[in-house]
Amino acid sequence: RSRELGMPKMTVWKALHKRLCFKPYNMRLVQALKPADKVKRRDCCDKMQLKMEEDEFVERLIFSDEATFRVKHQRDSPKVDVFCAVSCEKVHGPFIFAEATVSGDSFLHFHGNIGVFLKCVLPQRWIGHAAANGDNNLLPWPPRSPNLTPCDFFLWGFVKDSVYVPTLPTSIHELRDRIAHALQAITADMLHRVWDEFEYRVDVSCDRGSTY
Repeated sequence: RSRELGMPKMTVWKALHKRLCFKPYNMRLVQALKPADKVKRRDCCDKMQLKMEEDEFVERLIFSDEATFRVKHQRDSPKVDVFCAVSCEKVHGPFIFAEATVSGDSFLHFHGNIGVFLKCVLPQRWIGHAAANGDNNLLPWPPRSPNLTPCDFFLWGFVKDSVYVPTLPTSIHELRDRIAHALQAITADMLHRVWDEFEYRVDVSCDRGSTY
């Protein structure tokens, strides 16, 4: 940027850091597939293809995930953690957590309860990361595969694009309202197209040997 503006690098840095309160961002690659992941990914997609041939299987799929939203989209600003589930017909939620310990005991307790419920009440009807001793799930979800889930390749990007528009939210209350309104704007037609995209991504992953 300093080269484009014809200004000293330190001048640009001071303007970004002191006046605009920007902080350096170091990009880290956290979702790169490891060699063992590719086998699991291909195996899951092959099984998913077979299941999708069953009547109404795709229509019964529900994906769930959580994401963090911050006021003003700044690192140290107040935050909420949002949990949603999405099917090809509707979005379930949001369930919003704003407690100070949301990243600790309360959030782990929430997920632990869901895991117990799935294993006991819905055996062989849920998809997720399985433990070594087996978790009685329908399919073991492959690790580091966010580009396969509608929550990652559609939902959170759509919501954040709707939430973080000028002027940015200035309070937790306003942030929660924007999240809710963004989710309400998602239509069944949009979700049907998202499900078509999901099926396409599974097919491509199988055809390309899980390198997609």
